[in-house]
Parts: sequence; C-alpha cells; structure tokens
Amino acid sequence: LNLCLVIDRSGSMEGAPLEYVKQACAFVVDMLGPDDVLSIVTFEETVDVLMPPQRVTSKEPIKAGIARLMPGNTTNLYDGLALGLQQVLQINDPGRAPRMVVLTDGDPTAGIKDFSALTTHAGEIRKRGVTVTFLGFGPDYNEELLAGMAKRAGGNYHYIAQPQMIPDVFRTELDKAMSVGYRDVKLALKPARWTELRAPQNAKEGQEIIIPLADLERGTTMTQVIDMEFKNHPLGWYRVAAGRLTYEDLAEGGTKTVDVDIVIEFTAEASKYGAPQDSRVSGAAQVALASKQVEKTVMGLKTGMLTQAMAVQELQKTQMLLTSEGRLSEAREVTMALQALQMGDAGSAEKTLMGTAISMEQGKR
Repeated sequence: LNLCLVIDRSGSMEGAPLEYVKQACAFVVDMLGPDDVLSIVTFEETVDVLMPPQRVTSKEPIKAGIARLMPGNTTNLYDGLALGLQQVLQINDPGRAPRMVVLTDGDPTAGIKDFSALTTHAGEIRKRGVTVTFLGFGPDYNEELLAGMAKRAGGNYHYIAQPQMIPDVFRTELDKAMSVGYRDVKLALKPARWTELRAPQNAKEGQEIIIPLADLERGTTMTQVIDMEFKNHPLGWYRVAAGRLTYEDLAEGGTKTVDVDIVIEFTAEASKYGAPQDSRVSGAAQVALASKQVEKTVMGLKTGMLTQAMAVQELQKTQMLLTSEGRLSEAREVTMALQALQMGDAGSAEKTLMGTAISMEQGKR
C-alpha cells in the first residue's frame, strides 16, 4: 500500500473532531505493515508535510507525531489534496495501491473554495492513478462537496458520527485498498442506429461516451446499469451498442481491453416480451434507482420539501430493498440514518445517506 493521510487541522477541528482524527490515524498506523508506505500531510491556512513517504517500520514515533497535532486557522482543502498527491506520486511502484484518505470536518475557507474546481481537482487526482476516500468528522461539514469529490476521485465517503465507528471504517477501507485487482476501469459505449443512451450519461446514436468505474477488488463483482431508449426500432436481432472495457490489471501488469457488444431482439411476440425479467437485471436496476432516490431524500430534507416522516417512509423502502438484494452494509447505514431521524438529528442522517448513495451507485458486491 502507498497511502497518504491528508489531515484537516483547521481551527474548527479543535476539540472532539481533531481527537477523533488522531484516533483514526493512529489506528491506521497500527494496521499497516513494514512493507507499506505511509505519508502524512496536514492542512489549515497553510499545508505541511508531517511525514514524507516512508515504510512503516517504527510505529510509535509516527503516532507520537500525530498526537502532537494542534489546531490552526482556516481550511485550505485544495492545496492539502495537491500536496498529498505529490507525496503519493513520489513512490513509483506498480505493486502498491496508491491511496489518499482525507479526514476533515468542514467547508474549505481558504485557497480555492469553488465546488466545481474542487470536484474537478479530485477527478484530476484520479486521472493520475490515485483513488481518494473522504471521511467527514463533526456536524458542520459540507457533505455534498465531500460526496461529489469522492465520486470524481473514484473513492468512498464516510460520515464518522462517533469514534467507535473508526475501526470498522478504516478496516474496510484498507482491506479494499490492499485487495484491489483492477484499477482505472472504464467502459466506453457507442449507441447504434435508432438507439440513445439516457443513463448514466446521455448519448445520441453514434456518439461515444466514457463511463469511469470504481477500482475493483479481487473476488468482487460490479454491475453497471445502462438506460437506453429505442425510437421506432425495427423488429429482429440488432446490436444496440458497441464499446470496450479497459482496466489496469495489477496482478499481470499492463492495461487490458475487452470488446463489448450489446445485442437485443426486438419482437412483437407476446410470449417473448412478456417473459419474466432476469432477476439480476431487475435487482440492479432497482438499486440504481434507489441510489437516486436516496439523494433526492437528502435534498428534500435539506430544502424542507420532505418532512422527516416522509423521509422515514422512503428510507424504509430502500432499507427493505437493500436487505432483499443482500447489500447488508448499505442497509445498516440506512438503519443508522433512520435512527438519527427518529432522534430528530436530520443532519447526521443526511451525512450518512450521502455515503450510502455513493456505495449503491458504484454497484460493487
């Protein structure tokens, strides 16, 4: 593993949030082995390298340095990410999974603060081959920004509501990082005649799109739902889209390409078009739709368009769907959000649900 911890030590982190972060980072250090490379960057108004990239051969001095961190002033998230990327890129070893984990509690208040610029920055980091996960601490941070950056960076987003969540979250994240088999996964698709793509991106016939997918761990499957529209399509067997799947194979080395053809029979025979749906397809489609509904629920709570009772009703449907599809980790997160809503803590529910929506959208199992 080639990991950089990017730590927010701005003034708003003073007290419990910074103490949680110190616990989280110390836990990470304990989980890493002597063959892993770790670097640590801190940011407030200025950004600093607390520890340049080095093997984790002596853990106590590293943890002592983390424990001495003190809160500073404003929050320069953009430059913190840039400096973290520099540390990761110093290690040129294809056998190590390059990762950044950003631990923060609030909105950026210094440097580049624009939503579009920050999410674009996260996407550029991903293009350099580095995946970024964002961990939110405290009640006041901008979960829409962190979730948007996590999507563009190909990573995950977690809301750390309580310090006891730290071990499970980090264990999951590091296990995933250490077991990645395929990265820089992309699906290129070009719809054929009489066909248009509606999701995850719009494309007219003959127009190629590139769908960036999440890194894939060994033993994991990924489902990508494609929404197509067929206008006045003639009957018979037709290729409705062609493309290619490209990925970097970490075990064998190099970039691999798999040709993709999507072929469908268009028929007027009721016995064929009335046949039961493939349960894998219908289940994946329901989860994809539910991820969008979770985002709408969050926005509805924020804007007051949904009451908490209405949100609870929607989330209970999602919880049942996730459980029936065997997506138990996400179902537990929805349960946590429901509990927060029932306690009147809509803010915690919103922050938790944004992470759930990202996980559902990735389609991994």
